[in-house]
Amino acid sequence: MAALSQSGASSKGAVIATSDADSLGNGVWSLPLPDQASRFGLEYRPSLGDLSPSAIFVEKIPIAFARRQGVMGFAWPVERDAPAAGGQAAVGASERILVALADLRNWRILDTVGRFLGRATKPLLAPVEVIKASINAAYEQQTGRTETVLATIEGDSLLDELRSLPPRDDLLDVQDRAPVVRLVNSVLFDAVTGLASDVHVQPYEDRVMIRVRIDGVLHDVHTVPKHLQDEIISRVKVVGGMNIAERRLPQDGRASVQVGDRLIDLRIASLPTRDGERVVIRLLDKSARLYTLEELGLGEQSVKQLRRLIHLEHGMLLVTGPTGSGKSTTLYAMLREINYKDRNVLTLEDPIEYQLDGISQTQVNIKKGLTFAAGLRSVLRQDPDVIMVGEIRDKETAVMAVQSALTGHLVYSTLHTNDAASAVARLLDLGIEPYLAASSLVAVLAQRLVRRNCDNCLEFYVPSDYELRQPRVTQSRESFRKGRGCVTCRQTGYRGRFGISELLVVNDVIRQQIQDRANASQILAAARTAGMKRLYEDGIDKAAKGLTTLSEVERIAAADLAPE
Repeated sequence: MAALSQSGASSKGAVIATSDADSLGNGVWSLPLPDQASRFGLEYRPSLGDLSPSAIFVEKIPIAFARRQGVMGFAWPVERDAPAAGGQAAVGASERILVALADLRNWRILDTVGRFLGRATKPLLAPVEVIKASINAAYEQQTGRTETVLATIEGDSLLDELRSLPPRDDLLDVQDRAPVVRLVNSVLFDAVTGLASDVHVQPYEDRVMIRVRIDGVLHDVHTVPKHLQDEIISRVKVVGGMNIAERRLPQDGRASVQVGDRLIDLRIASLPTRDGERVVIRLLDKSARLYTLEELGLGEQSVKQLRRLIHLEHGMLLVTGPTGSGKSTTLYAMLREINYKDRNVLTLEDPIEYQLDGISQTQVNIKKGLTFAAGLRSVLRQDPDVIMVGEIRDKETAVMAVQSALTGHLVYSTLHTNDAASAVARLLDLGIEPYLAASSLVAVLAQRLVRRNCDNCLEFYVPSDYELRQPRVTQSRESFRKGRGCVTCRQTGYRGRFGISELLVVNDVIRQQIQDRANASQILAAARTAGMKRLYEDGIDKAAKGLTTLSEVERIAAADLAPE
């Protein structure tokens, strides 16, 4: 039997005692990992959670190398030091490390790692996904907090060190990085792991403020010395492929970074101000999972209605709300409901946020002339059944979308309006004839995102008299909950968001009102008569279930309190 064994302390590397390891053939390598470990006399571990990462491994071995080779180093447990002859341990724990492998055919890497680190190595086998997770966890710990990086930065110009950038920067790879590069990576890393949607680099007269938007609310997180402003802005612009020499005009850029297994798209926008350029970085986690209709926060009745509408043969279904209200997430949830095997589904997006199997997705490119309207003309020549248009921004796109809905296609799209009834007025403002809007529109889903109570610190609370006096609040004082604040939720009492919504289904009465150019208030009244629940009412129901607070619902949907 071939055997793999650790080296002695003198060589400080991994030596393989193999008379036939390379000539065993594919028969051994096709065995399950536990059987391979047994064959070579090695330890097999289905989990590595009880081992501590080796500090010297994480410090000296780049994460890209560890991932590529499928290896991870762990501290040698002290209890493993068996005394040698004379009662002394042959090699101390500080001089050796355990190296987890997923593929024994890569055994020579043990010697490479051992010699590079100056440590004796002992191999063990573990599943590749377990090793990958261990690598990510270990290097995340090493990345460190932004305050630590800030403390190491000198005031000298670092612009010469900002020029080189790999095609996709890995925020966990901090070896041999310039201080400002590490600072920007650390800010982005903290933002991604903190579930932020945006990062603001905002200059003032005497300082630079780093702010992040979490669950829709901006937080000041770091104050940076003014003399680092140009270096930070330049680094961000390099990441986004922008012109670092142009500081007088706004610019847009895009990039991708990696955090462990997560791929994050960055949309970067710069703007010159009195105190220098400011930038905003929108974070989009491409690895985030898609939601179902139920997970969006829709009520049971709304889910039933929406599911029926999604499977219509033709018509236009609109999702409305301000920027950042989750419209794209809802569109993707709707697309998930479609049976792609018997329907041809195409999308026009700016940008493509998630990749969906079975769907042809097209990225709008305005600079090249591929607008939503131009793309829609081409899509109609692809024999579509369902078309998703990311946003109706202008008359040309609106006309094309309506014509598509009237010629046997089901069209999903979004509009920027505050409520469902206003979507009709917006279509008319864009130049759609009332009879065309009435014939094509089947429903409008208006939505907002409210912060979810933190599950880690949830407790019952008694709302104030002011909160209980708000319209449509009929629940008892004892039925409400809130988060008291903890480390998990950054002392806010909230963690994550979900949707509150109102679904306006176009019936015969509303269709006639649209043809008669009725205003939004009249259309709203007709929808209410048909049983539509308003955004604010949906929010109150969610607060009564302990999902959020009355104050949060009022903050997001206060406009609904106006008389109808």
